[in-house]
Amino acid sequence: MRSRLVLQTQRHLKWPVLDVFEAGAMVICGIAISGFTTSVFFDVLTRTLGHPWLWLQEVTSTFFVYGVFIGAAAATRRNDHLYLSAITESMTGATRIVVETFNRLVVLAVALCMIYFGYINFLQGFGNFRMPSMTPLASYYAVIPLSGVFIALFTVEQLVNGWRNGFASPQLEPRAPPLPIE
Repeated sequence: MRSRLVLQTQRHLKWPVLDVFEAGAMVICGIAISGFTTSVFFDVLTRTLGHPWLWLQEVTSTFFVYGVFIGAAAATRRNDHLYLSAITESMTGATRIVVETFNRLVVLAVALCMIYFGYINFLQGFGNFRMPSMTPLASYYAVIPLSGVFIALFTVEQLVNGWRNGFASPQLEPRAPPLPIE
């Protein structure tokens, strides 16, 4: 079955088995943005009516943080984020492979830092609590190492497939050389 989420121009960089994770991340992002928007609306409404629901600020910030970090993972898989694609699209051959590899190794290093330091934050979050609900901050921080795991997985996927199949899309026709200016 062909995933409608995956652009065919990028299929050569992706393993079909990970399409379900991309789809899940996109659904979570949709839920997060809807939840964020709805909670902001009700926060403003209840404050305007003079009866604020203080816990809505916690809900809003949670939707925002989860949306940002899961969105970063989804964007990494979709090649929509974190890469200098405009520069590399004009390159060919070994130069492109080197620059694409460098870009993805930087992203991989960031993902590994997110995993390591995010996990430390997560563990320390059990000693700190959100007000007024007294929910441990660990619930807020849990998404950081999770996002790092998916960003690392998607980056390794693109590195392996880019080295095997080339980073340039095989579906795109080669560009015509520019016309000489007389």
